[in-house]
Amino acid sequence: MTTTANHPDPGSPDRPLPVVAVTMGDGAGVGPECTVSATLDPQVQRICVPVVIGDRRRLQQAAAVLGLDAEVVAVGSPAEAVVAPGRINVVDLGLLPEDLPWGQLSAVAGDAAFHYVRTAAELAVAGRVQAICTAPLNKEALHLGGHRYPGHTEMLAELTGTSEVSMMLSSPRLKVIHVTTHIGLVDAVAMIEPGLVERTVRRGHEALTRSGIPHPRIGVCAINPHAGEGGLFGYGEEEEKIVPALERLRADGVDAAGPLPADTAFYLAGRGDYDLVVAMYHDQGHGPIKVLGIEAGVNITVGLPVIRTSVDHGTAFDIAGTGRVRTESMVEALRQAVELASVG
Repeated sequence: MTTTANHPDPGSPDRPLPVVAVTMGDGAGVGPECTVSATLDPQVQRICVPVVIGDRRRLQQAAAVLGLDAEVVAVGSPAEAVVAPGRINVVDLGLLPEDLPWGQLSAVAGDAAFHYVRTAAELAVAGRVQAICTAPLNKEALHLGGHRYPGHTEMLAELTGTSEVSMMLSSPRLKVIHVTTHIGLVDAVAMIEPGLVERTVRRGHEALTRSGIPHPRIGVCAINPHAGEGGLFGYGEEEEKIVPALERLRADGVDAAGPLPADTAFYLAGRGDYDLVVAMYHDQGHGPIKVLGIEAGVNITVGLPVIRTSVDHGTAFDIAGTGRVRTESMVEALRQAVELASVG
């Protein structure tokens, strides 16, 4: 198959393939290897036009590490991209030195990773790509490079002028959306309030309906163990911070159960009772997802004016440049980006 960014999907003559900007992530980590493997995947090339935002030379090095015969072609814009077996299209920002070591913290790589995301966001806001899929960056390298963000989620919110977004993690067995993410636990409890809970649930509900679930069943976690056990644990946070939001949501027809003890909520979701779990803070939601299989997990930023998905793993410096990284998560992130773009 050979198609261009403007050519229709052969299986759907009237609908063009969506163009996905794939950011390469931290060039010293596994991002380049994930990017090469995923963009060459026949499944990915059948459903979209992947255009890497990154460094052509580093992608060539990653292909060599993986033992893949890839033609890495620099394009001036996504519209010039051509999908063909063995071909990788890249908007080459040329920000990395040729001798950048694998697996080592680098301010240069952190700065480059920021500019890959910035460029992808600009392309998406301008409508030149239909979605963004991000390979992992390293937060410490990002900070060393002069960009003080907790991660992709907050970065993309600022770059797109979005005041509030949510992190959703998706795995084959479980989907989780977070009320709070990259802040300390004490600060998270203080930040949680009915309006934030309600907006988070609504963003999750909208994301699931977009992905083809017309009436999502949502389980909402409590903050305290046993959902406070009638006042035995905590200081009435569930009644104060969560219950008013759930009352408003149910009045609008949203199927939101809770507040539920977190251990119960995840058990019930795992057996299929809920399509989505709402976690109150970072580790409450991340733990179960990663136990169920980080390799196939996908991170979706919900609430942006653009579609963004990502792998749910880090830069893995310990195996970067060895060819041992598993790329299922990157392929799945691209698939979900296309799914969301196709119904947008």
